[in-house]
Amino acid sequence: MDRVTLAIAVFIATLLAVAGGIAYFFGVVTLLKLVFGLAYLGLLLFFGLMFVVTLYAKSFKYSAILLIPLALSAYGLYSSYVWDVTGVVATTAVFVIGFVAFIWYISEPDLSVRERLSSPESLMRSGNYRAAGRKYEKRGEYVKAAEAYIKAEMLESAAWAYEKAEKYAEAAEIYKMIAEKSGDAYYWKEAYEMFKKAGKLREAAECLEKYAEDEPWFWEDVAEIYAEIGDEEKRREALKKALEYYKKEAEEEGVFWEDVAKIYEQLGEEELAKGAWTKFARYCEAEAEEDPMWYRHVAEAYEKLGLSEKAEEARKRYEEYRKGIAREAA
Repeated sequence: MDRVTLAIAVFIATLLAVAGGIAYFFGVVTLLKLVFGLAYLGLLLFFGLMFVVTLYAKSFKYSAILLIPLALSAYGLYSSYVWDVTGVVATTAVFVIGFVAFIWYISEPDLSVRERLSSPESLMRSGNYRAAGRKYEKRGEYVKAAEAYIKAEMLESAAWAYEKAEKYAEAAEIYKMIAEKSGDAYYWKEAYEMFKKAGKLREAAECLEKYAEDEPWFWEDVAEIYAEIGDEEKRREALKKALEYYKKEAEEEGVFWEDVAKIYEQLGEEELAKGAWTKFARYCEAEAEEDPMWYRHVAEAYEKLGLSEKAEEARKRYEEYRKGIAREAA
């Protein structure tokens, strides 16, 4: 038995022992008065605090609503004190019914009472597709929920329902529709992920292409998918678009010359790759003057260029830097 379980067991045993002692020495009625009194005192303090908070927040509507349980708590406390059994039982019943109603309400907060009491089939027949979708979803009938949401023109909810049903291709088609209608590139990425889960890689790549038009650092991922399905022409097109993006970035921030070099290598442009590696090496050397950690990248760049002596020299400087850090730490 772990400590937490032991502590809980000891607490419950102590509580039962105290309750038994009170009942034995002072009577069962005294125990009941104490239990209900403490319960209603706690409710009174809780609702009183919430009432003050809502007043402070100027939420007068909720302040007015809180007056009801606040008054009931006060009445329940009074009934417990004078031991008016009828008052205690009635107040407790009101609180229990209220709690059950509250749980029932928050389980489907966007449905009216009539909608809650109707079956999804009857809601579909009456044309209330939104409520029918919610009811089907609550039942776990996600495909029917998706179909209802489509009729209600709640496309995002339909996509979520298809996803829950593991109908990924259907979810992807919905996300495509949303992307085309809204112009929001985010949904192209959602469609890509769903098609990928469905095993439809070409459709996934086409959707990711659309997303990469807004977020160009994804062109390499597009190229990888086309490589996986064996479409060399599309792979090269995607790599060229990735190259355009990284070349622009490299002009502003030299660290991207490494990405440019790697893409040239994938395209088989060895001479252009060497030129990019040279630019990356120069950038790293300049950075290494301020931060010797960059000598590691200098060494990697020179290795790519086949300049073994320069690579070894940069590697030695990096190792010296590492040793110096270790000495300082010691």
